[in-house]
Amino acid sequence: MGSMTTTKFQGWLGLDAEAVNGNMKWGEFEPKKWTEDDVDIEISHCGICGSDMHVLKSGWGPTPYPCVVGHEIVGRAARVGKNVTHIKVGDQVGVGAQARSCGKKDCFECSRSLEPHCPHNVNTYGSIYPDGEGKSYGGYADYNRTNGRFVFKIPEGLDPAAAAPMLCAGITVFAPLRRNGCGPGKRVGIVGVGGLGHFGVLFAKALGADRVVGISRRGDKKADVLKLGADAYIATAEDKDWATKNAGSLDLIISTVSNENMPLDGYINLLATQGTIIQVGAPDGGRLPNINAFQLLLKGIKVGGSLIGAPSEIREMLALAAEKKIQPWIQERPLKDANQAIIDMEEGKARYRYVLVNENFGKH
Repeated sequence: MGSMTTTKFQGWLGLDAEAVNGNMKWGEFEPKKWTEDDVDIEISHCGICGSDMHVLKSGWGPTPYPCVVGHEIVGRAARVGKNVTHIKVGDQVGVGAQARSCGKKDCFECSRSLEPHCPHNVNTYGSIYPDGEGKSYGGYADYNRTNGRFVFKIPEGLDPAAAAPMLCAGITVFAPLRRNGCGPGKRVGIVGVGGLGHFGVLFAKALGADRVVGISRRGDKKADVLKLGADAYIATAEDKDWATKNAGSLDLIISTVSNENMPLDGYINLLATQGTIIQVGAPDGGRLPNINAFQLLLKGIKVGGSLIGAPSEIREMLALAAEKKIQPWIQERPLKDANQAIIDMEEGKARYRYVLVNENFGKH
């Protein structure tokens, strides 16, 4: 295994906020210091997530440049630390949006399978490790190094290109669906039908919801959403009475949109008594529209939020995806064209997730 220590880590570096305009530069970078808890992954696929753009342009706070983004990573385990028992060299593996939590037994979050909420969370890219181990770099690259607890075996029969976007987009909607009782007897609405929302429709159906409704501004995605398996579609910008006509018709809504002007009161109106709406989209600055207290009180409505998902939930999602043969709608793009792909993503052209395919995979 000694030869693996000379692995060159190269990827698409964002050097400043201009990177988001298709201005990433290919180059070498220094991964976090190796420990026996880590896994080095030769990357075959990496999905493109909206978070990548926010971080490239320092939209969620100052980014520690240089930064390699990408947290929907699939590849082959090339080097496995001695303390990692569930992965062996050669396994097909994946990494999502989280690279580490403190993992301590007395940590409220880590001891309850709430790792994404651990106050010592390290993101898969753009984080500085707290103990001098260096910086985290993501998946628009040839290699990735991540703590083994956040490296997942990809089940047999799951296409690696399809598995990649499940590791962030997929889990971001799967976790709140699962936690809020999506299944037989539940009527579920998915607001926003992009990379996350299309997974919302697929997973709500796979979990056995009685009725799944796609909700978006325009009608142009209706045919797609019905083809994904939804039972109905609401176009909020094209039917002024949508909130009244469909009042009380849903038990659970997952909102993937990140627009501070979204018609949140209308979405809440769609909920039946004791219904729940969970926000997963993150507007810049975190601003949401005002909520009328009477809307919540009179129907006993719950409003909540959800981050990504814990390792246990990711494993459950991957198993379900393999069992139900869930096939997201993806478009494969060569890693060498990453700059053009992020421009196209920003312009809303993805239907519904771009996945970068590493042409260097297997050549090292």
